[in-house]
Amino acid sequence: MDSLFGPPIDLAGLPNFARVESRPRRTVFCGRVSTKDQQNPSSSIPRQVSLAAQRLKDGEEFAGHFWDVESGMLPPESRGLGPQEMYDALHVKTPRDGGLQDLLDRAELLGVTHVLAERSDRVARAMLTSLTVEHELQKIGVEVVYANEPIGGTESGRLRTRRYGQVEAELFRTAMLEMSMGGQVQHAINGWNHGIPPYPYIAVVDKDAPPPAPGRFGEARPKKKLVPHADPRRFDASRELCRLRREEHLKAADIIAILSADRSRYPIEGRWTHNRVEGLIANPKLTGYQVYNRKASRTGRPGFSRWNPISQWVWSPRPAHDAVVSLEEWKAAQEVTAGLRANAPDGPLLRIRAAAGRRGLTVTVVEKTGSHTRYRIGGRLVVMPDPVPDAVAQQVIEELENAA
Repeated sequence: MDSLFGPPIDLAGLPNFARVESRPRRTVFCGRVSTKDQQNPSSSIPRQVSLAAQRLKDGEEFAGHFWDVESGMLPPESRGLGPQEMYDALHVKTPRDGGLQDLLDRAELLGVTHVLAERSDRVARAMLTSLTVEHELQKIGVEVVYANEPIGGTESGRLRTRRYGQVEAELFRTAMLEMSMGGQVQHAINGWNHGIPPYPYIAVVDKDAPPPAPGRFGEARPKKKLVPHADPRRFDASRELCRLRREEHLKAADIIAILSADRSRYPIEGRWTHNRVEGLIANPKLTGYQVYNRKASRTGRPGFSRWNPISQWVWSPRPAHDAVVSLEEWKAAQEVTAGLRANAPDGPLLRIRAAAGRRGLTVTVVEKTGSHTRYRIGGRLVVMPDPVPDAVAQQVIEELENAA
C-alpha cells in the first residue's frame, strides 16, 4: 500500500520508487460445498468462482481450482478423500486440481501467490482450521483473500471483518451441531436405529413413522427400527455369549472357542472375533432399548472414534424392539467385563474350562434348570450346581487331569 504522504516532487522515475514483485502473480481458487446431498455442487462451485473472480487483477485468470465436497467441520487432512469418480459424477463445469489439502501441499511448488475464496467458511467452519490454513500459506508468502471483505481502508478494519466472519462461521457450525444432535436424540427416543444393526437384528423401515417434511432439500432417509433376524439361532447365540460372560466370567478368547466349536448352533459370517464378541456383550441395544451417542466419531483423528461415558448415552424411554437380555443381565455382564479387565480372580467354571482346554476339549452348556446346569466336556455330560462350588470344580479338574 502506497504512503498517504508522498514526496514534494515527482520521484516516480527512480528505479526503486515502486516495489517489484520477485515472482509473478499466480492466483488459485479455493472453494467448498458441504455435501452433494445438502448443496448442489454443479451450481454452488461455479457461483463461488464467479464471486471470487471479482478480486482478480485485470486480465488475470485463475491458475488452478481447488475445491472439496466435504463438511467444513473436517480438518484439511480429512478433506478431499473421495475418489475422482465421485467428483466426475457431479458434472461440475469448474475444473478441479485437488482439494484443500492438495492446495496446502502443492502451493509452494506451483508458485502460488494468492488464494481467492468467496468467504472464510468456504475454507473451514472451524475458526482454528481457517486460521491454521492462512498461517501455513502465509509462511510461504501466499496471501489469502476473501471476496466478501472490503477493498481499501485500514488493515485493522480488514482484519476485524475477517475475524468477525470466522467467528460467525464457527457459531453457525456450533448451532448446526446442536440442532443435528437434537435431531439424533429425538431419533433415538422414538426408537429408530442408528448405524449397522447388531448381529441378532435387522433394520426394517418403520411404516408408522411420520413422512418427511414437504419441500425438504436432499434425499430423506427412511426411519428404521430393529426386528429379530430371520435366523433365530442368532438370538440364541447372542444370549449365550452374554451368559458366558455374565455367569461364567469368560474372556473373549474362551467364548470364541465355544462358539466356533459349534457353528451350526452359533452361526456367523466369516468367523467369531474378539471385536465381535466384546462388541455384542457391550451393546446396550440387546436390552431392547434404542441407544445413541455411545461413540464420538469426530475426534480430529481420521478413522478414530472415542467411547463416550455411559452418562452421556441417550436411551429410548421404553423398549423399542425385542430384547436378547434384560437390563439387569446386561449391567451384570458389564460389571464382569470391568472385573476381567482389572485382572479379577478366575472363577471355578473358568478353571474347569482352562483344564479342559489344555486337553483340547471345550465346555458347552446343554441344559439349565433352576439350580443345576448340564455341561458337555468333550464326549462326557457333567451336571454341576449353579454357581459351581470350588470343591466341585476341583473334583472335575482332577478327573480331567487323571483321564487317560
